[in-house]
Amino acid sequence: MKTKIVIGSRGSELALWQSSFIKKELEKKNKNVLVEIKIIHTKGDKILDVALSKIGDKSLFTKELEVALLNKEIDLAVHSLKDLQTQLPEGLKLAVVSKRHPVEDVLIARKKGTTIQSLPENAVIATGSLRRRSQLLHLRPDFKIEELRGNVLTRIDKFLKSKWDGIILARAGVERLKLQKHISSIISADEILPAVGQGALGIEINIENKFVDEILQSIHDDSTYKSVLAERALLRTLEGGCQVPIGAHAEVKPNGLYLDALVGSIDGSLTFRKKIRGTKSEPEKIGKQLAKDLLKAGAKQILDEVYLTVRK
Repeated sequence: MKTKIVIGSRGSELALWQSSFIKKELEKKNKNVLVEIKIIHTKGDKILDVALSKIGDKSLFTKELEVALLNKEIDLAVHSLKDLQTQLPEGLKLAVVSKRHPVEDVLIARKKGTTIQSLPENAVIATGSLRRRSQLLHLRPDFKIEELRGNVLTRIDKFLKSKWDGIILARAGVERLKLQKHISSIISADEILPAVGQGALGIEINIENKFVDEILQSIHDDSTYKSVLAERALLRTLEGGCQVPIGAHAEVKPNGLYLDALVGSIDGSLTFRKKIRGTKSEPEKIGKQLAKDLLKAGAKQILDEVYLTVRK
């Protein structure tokens, strides 16, 4: 007889892809397990006419799922890790992280092969991310930035019906939904650093659920886990959320863990970017250290100004 476990998922196409992917992986590696998906709508799915930075809720896309976990209505919640706040509610934990998809952002423009640098002067680019806004304006101060919200398909549809020159999305979301035909170019992390946890799926559970915790280990990827632990420790130390212009990318290599991070002003005029290498066994220590280095360099002043601006 098979044991049933329930995944809690947001209702967007991408969230359902992610949950379905985890369901297939779990059932493939655990023949005695039957996985069901339960859709739970979050605050972030309901408020689509306000910029993320104005809402200021770090659990915007997770709170309702976490309540269901605490109430034991679901066994696990699958998150795009960049949406999961760095401080989890008491009683919950990040159990495992699956193998990471490529982390870059992509440009969706009118022609294949168009890049950030080849866009026309004063091009109009739409994004709902302060991180992307900051880095785009740092690269191209002439750009005009428009606000863009909604799921991946909605954003692409809005672009196709608009007069904008381009939009920026996460490569992982576009490719997971098989929408590669819309990608004009992949933006290297050297140009625009991704969000903390971008491309990774994190699975959150109730700490009392030992059975599910054990089953989940079958899909755990340790290199991805160490990388995102470093990134999340950096974000937590900077006291940033997904609405703040902070980018980071960590990679595990044979000779250590490398972390590259950035804090930028909203208008892109001021940017602090630093790198660090440390031992793979202490990812959170690396993240904390790089955050302190950035703050010491002057990032604290930027973050203080950002918080004042977005809360007005």
